[in-house]
Amino acid sequence: MSSPTPTLPHGALVLFSGGQDSTTCLAWALQHYNKVETIGFDYGQRHAIELQVRPSLLQQMRGFSADWDTRLGEDHMIDLSLISAISDTALTSDVAITMQDNGLPNTFVPGRNLLFMTVAATVAYRRGLDVLVGGMCETDFSGYPDCRDDTMKALQVALNLGMATRLKVETPLMWIDKAATWRLAQEIGGQALVDLIRADTHTCYLGERGALHDWGYGCGTCPACDLRARGYRQFVARA
Repeated sequence: MSSPTPTLPHGALVLFSGGQDSTTCLAWALQHYNKVETIGFDYGQRHAIELQVRPSLLQQMRGFSADWDTRLGEDHMIDLSLISAISDTALTSDVAITMQDNGLPNTFVPGRNLLFMTVAATVAYRRGLDVLVGGMCETDFSGYPDCRDDTMKALQVALNLGMATRLKVETPLMWIDKAATWRLAQEIGGQALVDLIRADTHTCYLGERGALHDWGYGCGTCPACDLRARGYRQFVARA
């Protein structure tokens, strides 16, 4: 494991789904902040298996170092099933993944990240945390507008105006591709963290955890698996 950077006098709340990106972001936050809590959302997602892997992942992250064990605090699980009630997408319904007329895949859940960040900000306010950490990325992604840097910056302004706070939204993966995301995990936690992410996180939109591929579990064909697999193989090739 790399030496941690000097910790900052802030507390962070990490949006932690149990996937590759959010686990990398959790490691990044544990490296940077003295106090770290996590938040997850049950929104009726088709790949709800991600919620089942979260507790084990959190426990294993604690085992990486005494510092991480001390810094990692409470986990918050929030019921946002209303999203599936008002959405009709391939992530909340058992339908084929396709492209829509607006150029976005039907895996896009309108308003999801906006709602996630708003709820996270509310929890952070109550918990005395002043940094929100999310795995949004517009470098190597499916084109979701709520993953863009401009969206996160605008949301940070709106949240702080609406709650009279000085919350900071951190997106460590915003400008790096999936290969670089694997490399960041290696830089922070060495091969042990890469192996944990490969075998214990979940990204596949279809919730498939049958065979363990070189890049992890998944169907191998959905957009999430495609990004993860290509990124891993580029990471290995550049090593």
